[in-house]
Amino acid sequence: MRMKEAYEAYLDDYNCLNVYISKNFFEGKSRIFHLKDTHDRIIPLTIQSRSDLYNGYTHYQLSLNGALQMGEEYTLYDEHCQTTVVRYSHIVKTERFNEQYNYEGDDLGLTYSKEQSIFKLWSPIALQIVLCLKNGGEAETYPMHREEKGVFSVTVHKDLLKARYTFMVRVNGKWNEIVDPYTSFSGPNAEYSVVYDKSLLHLPPRVPMAPLADNVDAIIYEASVRDMTSANDIGVENPKKFKGFTEENENTRAKNTGFSYLRSLGVTHVQLLPVCDFGSVDEVYPNIFYNWGYDPVQFRCLEGSYSTDPRNAVARIEEFAQLVHNCHKAGLRVNLDIVFNHVYKKEEFSLEKLVPNYYFLMNREGEFSNGSFCGNDIDSQPPMARKYLVETCRRLIEWFDIDGFRFDLMGILDIHLMNEITQVCRKMKPGFMIYGEGWNMPSFVPENLRASQINQAEMPFVGHFSDSFRETVRGSNADLNQQGYSNGNFDLIYSMMDRMSASGNAFNAPGKVINYVECHDNHTLWDKNRVACHGEGRDVREKRQVLANAMVLLSQGVPFLHAGQEFGRTKQNLGNTYNRSDNYNSINYIRRDHHISIVTDTIKLISIRRKYSCFRLRTVEETRDQTSFQTIENRVLVYICESKEDKCISFFNPSNGYYTYNLDHDVQVIFDNGSSNTHLTRNIQIAPYSVIVCDMMKQSA
Repeated sequence: MRMKEAYEAYLDDYNCLNVYISKNFFEGKSRIFHLKDTHDRIIPLTIQSRSDLYNGYTHYQLSLNGALQMGEEYTLYDEHCQTTVVRYSHIVKTERFNEQYNYEGDDLGLTYSKEQSIFKLWSPIALQIVLCLKNGGEAETYPMHREEKGVFSVTVHKDLLKARYTFMVRVNGKWNEIVDPYTSFSGPNAEYSVVYDKSLLHLPPRVPMAPLADNVDAIIYEASVRDMTSANDIGVENPKKFKGFTEENENTRAKNTGFSYLRSLGVTHVQLLPVCDFGSVDEVYPNIFYNWGYDPVQFRCLEGSYSTDPRNAVARIEEFAQLVHNCHKAGLRVNLDIVFNHVYKKEEFSLEKLVPNYYFLMNREGEFSNGSFCGNDIDSQPPMARKYLVETCRRLIEWFDIDGFRFDLMGILDIHLMNEITQVCRKMKPGFMIYGEGWNMPSFVPENLRASQINQAEMPFVGHFSDSFRETVRGSNADLNQQGYSNGNFDLIYSMMDRMSASGNAFNAPGKVINYVECHDNHTLWDKNRVACHGEGRDVREKRQVLANAMVLLSQGVPFLHAGQEFGRTKQNLGNTYNRSDNYNSINYIRRDHHISIVTDTIKLISIRRKYSCFRLRTVEETRDQTSFQTIENRVLVYICESKEDKCISFFNPSNGYYTYNLDHDVQVIFDNGSSNTHLTRNIQIAPYSVIVCDMMKQSA
């Protein structure tokens, strides 16, 4: 934000200098200005315009009467010989800057060998950069040399393995210390980077897994590394850690906790809440604070609080790699929650200190976009920003064999970035999943370029969370009293038909529709129903939980479950527990046992979806032609879907009434949580709050 100091100057283009002077500072007046660089060379300036602003500042727009040398440090002089350092600002957003300084090399950061280590950083506007090494007890500094395309480089001819390092960067008249934004080897709490090389890591072998044929074949289960094992007395020796997430032993199997429990559900993908370095938990004392992790500090480093040894830069990498390996061995794919839309603290972000303003959405007036409501929005359009984000995704697949990415607040990013990430990832790993929150966020990105639902047709392989599905099934997130179809609003039964057929009017492929009623954000479904279904007993709310879960799992599209949704997870009636301690967020296995009927029914529904292809149609045409709906008294939803292999009829009754539906032949009842039907029947008895699924192909002789 501009106009915080009495006297400010900003280079906004190659021939445009904007100056702001407070009227408390020589009345904001100056007849003349000039620039001086660090070699005492003068560049005269011409005043193109002068205007008095409403906030007590005078604005001058100046042009330069001389050539600008990028990376030089300029001081502005006014008629009173008062000075201020000129800040490189919107100039870094110009096409000319991008054309001149787009660096296509893949060697930024550290290139290590026993004989030498080469350090490179990209900062066209930096005056100086110094490498600061701590090798054992010895501290050394090495000035880096400016090369083409704004790259600074230095080579140290010795074996620096495991040495600690940072950089001092002189930009816009200030020295700032940064860690290496390109490395994956970090000390605790992003205090320093560590010299190491991927080839020295002990990474487990890859587990061959057949490519996912279509997104609709996935059943996604969202879980936190910490939450799954943070409860007491569950038999895990490394709770809240990467190692603990996939830890199994006699105790976990006997108690069906942690990974043993996760495996028992039958889902295909686990989506992990952010595992890359975030800023709101002390990695050395991780139990003091709790956080979901949506506050990135280092995009390419893993979170140290999930490591058994946060001071060991290698441990977190090898432990996470083992987590993925163990999941794959169990037949479970791993998707990562990627937060590319903002950072924890913009002013302390390494890339921001290297090239201020370049990596964040900013207009010509120096105002920053805040569509994320986090105080800063990443700018995914400049070429070096886009390259950084794409290469970060590539590294996560190369190093860890990840199976998919879920993008937080994806609508802050642009469609071209998402398509490039998708192309790179799916080329590396066919069947790779890409999806995210496609909300139309109010950022500086033009609406037609936002990676939001309204532009889904421009992103052929990118999925979106369906908030319309969520709102129709459960009711409003904002108003807990407002009911959806599953908890009693029968007026939504016809809207439910469109949602269950993959919202074909809003999306051009079922595999792009992520159907959900609950995620880490907002109240859990159970807590929502406490209010929306006030007065109903626990037995009825359990039935409603199964009803909503069934709609998620049997609808066309991609089903998504939040960890604990399968047993009525509660966050103690709080909607946002991102920093509210383990007590609010841990998976409560005692509660799971109290609501085991929901778990059992949800597991049955998961197995039905996996077995019957009619719930996994792959084109909009199929969902239109091969699904049909009826109602019983505009209360019970009847859902018929078929494929070449199978055909099913399902009934959803969110009312307290009993109903009958007669078929012309016997069908096999494969799910009935109302326990009202025999195994084979043509007269379907529909109990209150029940779900019934029938195989129409398996008839009696």
